[in-house]
Amino acid sequence: MKILGLEIELLRHASVRIKNRKTIYIDPFGIADHHLEKADIVLITHSHYDHCSPKDVEKIIDENTLIITVADAQSKLNHLKVKGIILIEPGKTIKVNEEKITAVPAYNINKQFHPKDNEWVGFIIEMDGVRVYHAGDTDLIPEMKEVETDIALLPVGGTYTMNAEEAAQATKEFKKCKIAIPIHYGSIVGNASDAETFKNNAGCEVKILM
Repeated sequence: MKILGLEIELLRHASVRIKNRKTIYIDPFGIADHHLEKADIVLITHSHYDHCSPKDVEKIIDENTLIITVADAQSKLNHLKVKGIILIEPGKTIKVNEEKITAVPAYNINKQFHPKDNEWVGFIIEMDGVRVYHAGDTDLIPEMKEVETDIALLPVGGTYTMNAEEAAQATKEFKKCKIAIPIHYGSIVGNASDAETFKNNAGCEVKILM
């Protein structure tokens, strides 16, 4: 679907493809064979199997692909034949040609699955003047008050992340957000009703892509 000039596709779970002149995949997982367009950039938020899946990353890379990820995911990806692997941590920004990629904190505050000390991340991607926030696996955290984005991709499935109501609250805490998209539901946790709950309670326009 074209949103604010960018092609955005929710592939499965939290796996997203964003495209303008460049093609960026975030946390490719369960990629079907017809989703084989090669990536210019692959972003991996953390090392859990449903976010860092080497067999899925391998389907979409070539020797010109750049992978950007956190330190503890690197060992799972080192065997891949890509242009390079760049490590990132919360607060760090990397510019790749015209695209700017900033890592932001992603962690649990009332669960043990994603400790803050792991320094796992979400990403803010700037393409063609549009900011896209992929929250990664996170709860509703204080740092979200500092997020300024045009498009927000937010987990709604609960259990391992914030639930639909908490994600809806996040849209009201951002500095600004024009459009929100629910992710992280429909396969491992969560279902279509979570996406609808999110849509009915969010503080901005919601587009359901799955």
